[in-house]
Amino acid sequence: MSGTKKTENPSEERAPRNFLEEIIDNDLAEGRHKTILTRFPPEPNGYLHIGHAKSITVNFGLGQKYGGATNLRFDDTNPITEDTEYVDSIKQDVQWLGYQWKEELYASDYFENLFEFAIKLIRDGLAYVDDSTSEEIAALKGTPTRPGSDSPFRTRTPDENEDLFRRMRAGEFPDGSRILRAKIDMSSPNMLMRDPVIYRIKHAHHHRTGDQWCIYPTYDFAHGQSDAIENITHSICTLEFMSHRELYNWFIEKLELFPSRQYEFARLNLSYTIMSKRKLLQLVNEKHVDGWDDPRMPTISGLRRRGYTPKSIQEFCARIGVAKRDNLIDVSLLEFCAREDLNKIALRRMVVFDPVKLVITNWPKGKVEMLESENNPEDATTGERSIAFNGTIYIERDDFMEDAPKKYFRLSPGASVRLKSAYIITCEDVVKDDSGTVTEIRCVYHPDSRSGSDTSGIKAKGTLHWVSTEHAIEVEVRDYDRLFRVENPAEEEGDFLDYVNPDSLTVFPKAYAEPALIDDANEAAASGKIPHYQFMRKGYYYADTSSTSDKLVFNQTVGLRDTWAKMNK
Repeated sequence: MSGTKKTENPSEERAPRNFLEEIIDNDLAEGRHKTILTRFPPEPNGYLHIGHAKSITVNFGLGQKYGGATNLRFDDTNPITEDTEYVDSIKQDVQWLGYQWKEELYASDYFENLFEFAIKLIRDGLAYVDDSTSEEIAALKGTPTRPGSDSPFRTRTPDENEDLFRRMRAGEFPDGSRILRAKIDMSSPNMLMRDPVIYRIKHAHHHRTGDQWCIYPTYDFAHGQSDAIENITHSICTLEFMSHRELYNWFIEKLELFPSRQYEFARLNLSYTIMSKRKLLQLVNEKHVDGWDDPRMPTISGLRRRGYTPKSIQEFCARIGVAKRDNLIDVSLLEFCAREDLNKIALRRMVVFDPVKLVITNWPKGKVEMLESENNPEDATTGERSIAFNGTIYIERDDFMEDAPKKYFRLSPGASVRLKSAYIITCEDVVKDDSGTVTEIRCVYHPDSRSGSDTSGIKAKGTLHWVSTEHAIEVEVRDYDRLFRVENPAEEEGDFLDYVNPDSLTVFPKAYAEPALIDDANEAAASGKIPHYQFMRKGYYYADTSSTSDKLVFNQTVGLRDTWAKMNK
């Protein structure tokens, strides 16, 4: 064994590094940092979505890989839109995804520090109070091809600016009457460097500081300084903040703070999905969906309610990688990752969504036979369950066709199929109502064809799921389609709401299921562990938050059909 290097995870060692890992490796090798500290800094003005999940896995993943840590810091500098409801939901989402922060922090923790930083900039002649209206400021800002013009208030003295700024804090001025701006360069090619706003007046109640403050720092001023205060080594954000990096560095340099550095990677854009929190909020407020955790929403809470697992989301984020260029990721890849994980852990159950009665005419009257079936063929430790079988069952209506085409392998007059874990049956007759609708299918079963001990010699090409009419329980099942009809609704002309899919939800209010689901629900209530299911021949399902032992409700996570794998062969 001498001369060989033992690793904890050889596959991880062979995996190519992404550009962020290359940066960190170089920083550690050059002694710039002894350990790394990242942060995840959400604004608590909405629920996290799958795009945030990507940022969470990047920041926390890097902290874990390099033996460092990650802070959870809430960017709570806009009291009008922020709420403790969102704070609580964000913490729940991060923990559900499998991560734990080193410290729970808030930009509001640093309001006094940030105020003093602003005072320093004023005294150094690098910030001034501007009385201009927002329209006047915009007019003087210039364009990307035309330099801006100085504000008439830019020449105020440091003493005058400090006096006005302290009076702003004291609440002497109304909202919008004055702002504090950094004094940088009105001719800079980077529009963000043209004397950006760093404080504004807002007489609004803050979810943590109450009415203590009536001036609030902007994101650009609070963010980098908060990173520096915490000694964040690698401040990782998405590409839309690339133009902010110059300002980020300018503040840290002028204030002589810990040299945190910002790095950008491509944000996650998902097909048939909207990622804007403002637009997601509009969907909620206008009742296009049933709240932030609606299973059709791309929010982490919506994905959790729908039955996605943390592992599937982590795997999805790992597969798309860390890139430097934005692109649109096919949502089918997310579904593929869910399907791959759920196939290993989901309990198999039979549920009939659109039932039609089937009577086995030669079944002994009153006989009930208990059949055994695997809970999950991918995991022998899950064992088996007993399923009651008698002479009257439900099958899916679309599993029977009276005038079947040549290659129809389900049930039709004269045809034979196998009932899952039970017997082969042959259709002999049907009963119809006055409108011609089939109300009952009559079959015979072959006693020597029982699953596991079949000696009948009959070749049945199709296998159907079923439930006993005597033992079945009623459940509600909700199937989901894309929330939007077009691949990239954010890029379409007009109102994005015009592209909402009116058929994104299909409810089966009276489906029939095998009674094992009741036992599962009782176990889940006792243990707190809600099982995932594969409803045979239908898809993967998960109990909805509204589900009770009296009324079981199930959400479709993903179907059985794997479109992503087929498209990428």
